[in-house]
Amino acid sequence: MPTNFTVVPVEARADGDQDEAAELSEAPGAPEGHEPDSPSPGDGHSRENSPIVNNGDMERESFFEGKNMALFEEEMDSNPMVSSLLNKLANYTNLSQGVVEHEEDEESRRREVKSPGMGTFIGVYLPCLQNILGVILFLRLTWIVGVAGVLESFLIVFMCCTCTMLTAISMSAIATNGVVPAGGSYYMISRSLGPEFGGAVGLCFYLGTTFAGAMYILGTIEIFLTYISPGAAIIHPKSEGDEAMALLNNMRVYGTCTLALMAMVVFVGVKYVNKLALVFLACVVLSILAIYAGVIKSAFDPPDIPVCLLGNRTLSRRSFDICAKVHTTNNGTGTTTLWGLFCNGSSPSATCDEYFAQNNLTEIQGIPGVASGVLLDNLWSAYADKGVFVEKKGTPSAPVSEESRPGGLPYVLTDIVTYFTMLVGIYFPSVTGIMAGSNRSGDLRDAQKSIPTGTILAIVTTSFIYLSCIVLFGACIEGVILRDKFGEALQGNLVIGMLAWPSPWVIVIGSFFSTCGAGLQSLTGAPRLLQAIARDGIIPFLQVFGHGKANGEPTWALLLTAFICETGILIASLDSVAPILSMFFLMCYMFVNLACAVQTLLRTPNWRPRFRYYHWTLSFLGMSLCLALMFICSWYYALFAMLIAGCIYKYIEYRGAEKEWGDGIRGLSLNAARYALLRVEHGPPHTKNWRPQVLVMLNLDSEQCVKHPRLLSFTTQLKAGKGLTIVGSVLEGTYLDKHTEAQQAEENIRSLMSAEKTKGFCQLVVSSNLRDGMSHLIQSAGLGGMKHNTVLMAWPESWKEEDNPFSWKNFVDTVRDTTAAQQALLVAKNVDLFPQNQERFSDGHIDVWWIVHDGGLLMLLPFLLRQHKVWRKCRMRIFTVAQVDDNSIQMKKDLQTFLYHLRISAEVEVVEMVENDISAFTYEKTLVMEQRSQMLKQMQLSKTEREREAQLIHDRNTASHSAVAARAQAPPTPDKVQMTWTKEKLIAEKYKNKDNSVSGFKDLFSLKPEWGNLNQSNVRRMHTAVKLNGVVLNKSQDAQLVLLNMPGPPRNRQGDENYMEFLEVLTEGLNRVLLVRGSGREVITIYS
Repeated sequence: MPTNFTVVPVEARADGDQDEAAELSEAPGAPEGHEPDSPSPGDGHSRENSPIVNNGDMERESFFEGKNMALFEEEMDSNPMVSSLLNKLANYTNLSQGVVEHEEDEESRRREVKSPGMGTFIGVYLPCLQNILGVILFLRLTWIVGVAGVLESFLIVFMCCTCTMLTAISMSAIATNGVVPAGGSYYMISRSLGPEFGGAVGLCFYLGTTFAGAMYILGTIEIFLTYISPGAAIIHPKSEGDEAMALLNNMRVYGTCTLALMAMVVFVGVKYVNKLALVFLACVVLSILAIYAGVIKSAFDPPDIPVCLLGNRTLSRRSFDICAKVHTTNNGTGTTTLWGLFCNGSSPSATCDEYFAQNNLTEIQGIPGVASGVLLDNLWSAYADKGVFVEKKGTPSAPVSEESRPGGLPYVLTDIVTYFTMLVGIYFPSVTGIMAGSNRSGDLRDAQKSIPTGTILAIVTTSFIYLSCIVLFGACIEGVILRDKFGEALQGNLVIGMLAWPSPWVIVIGSFFSTCGAGLQSLTGAPRLLQAIARDGIIPFLQVFGHGKANGEPTWALLLTAFICETGILIASLDSVAPILSMFFLMCYMFVNLACAVQTLLRTPNWRPRFRYYHWTLSFLGMSLCLALMFICSWYYALFAMLIAGCIYKYIEYRGAEKEWGDGIRGLSLNAARYALLRVEHGPPHTKNWRPQVLVMLNLDSEQCVKHPRLLSFTTQLKAGKGLTIVGSVLEGTYLDKHTEAQQAEENIRSLMSAEKTKGFCQLVVSSNLRDGMSHLIQSAGLGGMKHNTVLMAWPESWKEEDNPFSWKNFVDTVRDTTAAQQALLVAKNVDLFPQNQERFSDGHIDVWWIVHDGGLLMLLPFLLRQHKVWRKCRMRIFTVAQVDDNSIQMKKDLQTFLYHLRISAEVEVVEMVENDISAFTYEKTLVMEQRSQMLKQMQLSKTEREREAQLIHDRNTASHSAVAARAQAPPTPDKVQMTWTKEKLIAEKYKNKDNSVSGFKDLFSLKPEWGNLNQSNVRRMHTAVKLNGVVLNKSQDAQLVLLNMPGPPRNRQGDENYMEFLEVLTEGLNRVLLVRGSGREVITIYS
């Protein structure tokens, strides 16, 4: 619907004119006392640079004058005035692509800005007409009609023209959805489908255009050597039957020379090619008019073009003139040249070919005219194998026995095997060229109006020409002449030329120059297309081809184009090159239709084409037709072209630069992600589908760099790119003050994720304190069903330091948060000793200490780790602890059976722990812990007192370690690990403990009276930690990784600092430890 704009003037105040120069000279957006270069955070928003308005180049005085807009003056840097925006839009120009004279100096072009002025007819219609009508029309269309028949030829042309029409409709929608800058069709596809598809299809389009240049050059040489100057051949056949090979070699020689000459012309300057474009187009138009004129003339005065038949076989008239066996001269009757070709002598009694002797020679009219009724004979197909006689249907012929075909007889033979799908591949290049208008969008007065109109009109015109030519050729020309590809029955003349009026040379010369011009246009356009792809930077190894001469000429791209074009010329056969470029063009057209269909179905807000006559069903039909035609033409060429495009796609995805073009594939991915998220059940997944969806908690230093990068390495090894990974971190402060630091920190985390190959998402939170920020992350990270179920964090190594008194508190509260959220928790201790992704363990063990069962996560983690190359050669061992009342032998058997059903291979060992007395070492550790706890609670003491307290704790720690050393040198005590329980051992151990318990306690308390005042719950927990640590050290000190059940924090928050001490004692002396706390739900199952 039309939109009306009303411009409302703002009345200036009466005093607005006073001291105007002074106002203009001041910086308008800087109030007094405020530095303009340091805006307060939150006052302005960082905006994306506009592609239309260049804020950096504008003069600040042009934004506003006076004080009419003082209310908005602080936002003028990011939000320009509407008048400035409209002024920039009015002066906006788009550089032309491939048609402008690149020889012009850049400075002069910048000084003299002139608006493009070409309209629909000159700018779009005629270029499309010139590119569509080409070599196939003149050299192969009559042959296609003769071989496939009028009906099947009509079907071939109709399918191909329908394909290009549907593609043109899709292309018109894309081209009118905004301005199309340099790159033309490549720009449209890449900006609609993204860099991966854009690069793949852009290179396919480039290869198609390059091979089209080879096809046009081969067509030019074929016209020259076959119809203009057959005597110019350099290589001559050495024996009979070598004519075809000699022709191919001549085409290779002449084609290479022509390619070198054309490349020189393009290198010298594209302006010469552009100036000759109208001349080449005039040749095409005159040739087509000559064909229609010849058809009209044949209705009342058909040309006299006799064709010689021997029986029903067509004869080549290159080597004889008279179509008779004998002829009458003044001296009597004599044999003809034809007699000498079929017989072993010129005498009437010579021995002749059997078929020649038994069949008569007849002459028919090669072009009987449109009113002759020959159309009925040409309706049906006449496919044949290679080397078969070209025969006229319905003509009497005396059969002969199967002969060994003698060489040198002047028959017209088929040169290749013909079938329907092959003809589709040969014909399709004749309908390409529909992108010519969109490639010239910069030169058009109104591109969004001219491109759809001109392109569709050109396709309608050319479709009419092709379809009418099919019918007219079938109605005017004899079938044997139509199937005579090189005009051998017409003394080597071009078949379509013999139909034209006033002279066959109109077609010959016109087709020669038109194909030559089309080859020059291909060699001009292809390097610029490659240059546009290279300058986008999406394919790293192509960046060298983005450079060229100082004036912008793509020199290196031209060299590569000439090299690829030479490979097509070395093929030398027009019929073999045509299907190759058909594949690349069909793939390009297929993705144009896909781009339009995707954009239409997504209904993105930016999809607002001015061209309204499109629908996603038409685009989908066009895409399907392109895909079908690819496999109809040649299934193996189609697979090869798709393989090339797929390899390019994966290469760009793996190595290419990250580009954000607002493409449809990204929108499609977002829609698919939304659809999948809505379908994912909000509740927990089934046990069989459970995998750790990890939230990685990273700590940052003062420069917003990650403190423990090995944590991300471990995440990559654990995840191997599967499932959800969220890398989170907390920045302390307020968002308004810290948004710049937050962006820097997020960028640092993303770069580290890229270096560590961690595939996931980054989420950074700015919070008033670290505790709340971590809680917010645990609660809110993820979306819908894609939420984390596991938290991975590093052990706070500095929790004992006085300058970081709250790290242990934050850690314990985070443990409680994960428990409340029913999430698993992984704590990596000594994380800086964990391996990097490049390291490889050649041997070693991953030890799992399965003390309590909390869902089976302990057994699942080593299995996941061993999928990665770092841990692949490590063996898994599972230790479990048996109590006094347990049968350790049966436990081992049960555990082995359980692991067998879980399909996990691991060594199993059951460790028995004796219930013995609590050692003095345990009491000492408990005493030190409670004293440290008291110290942490009295942090308000003076500095001197805190230092004295810390020194006291240090001395006690030293005494504790001395006790450990003394105990290690002492003879073994009953505090040891036993591997097998017997009934006698059990009874003896119980009685011994019972007898010694009272005296033991008395001795201990008499040794240090303060031990009697200790919290007995803490003593028991410390006893467990000390004993378990001793057992683990005994078995797993040399293990590459130790996984331990992580005990939960105490319910009484008063003992949080003691909890940290318990964990420290539990893991003391181990290199790499992963403390695991399950969520409580089963994560591993024995069922399928």
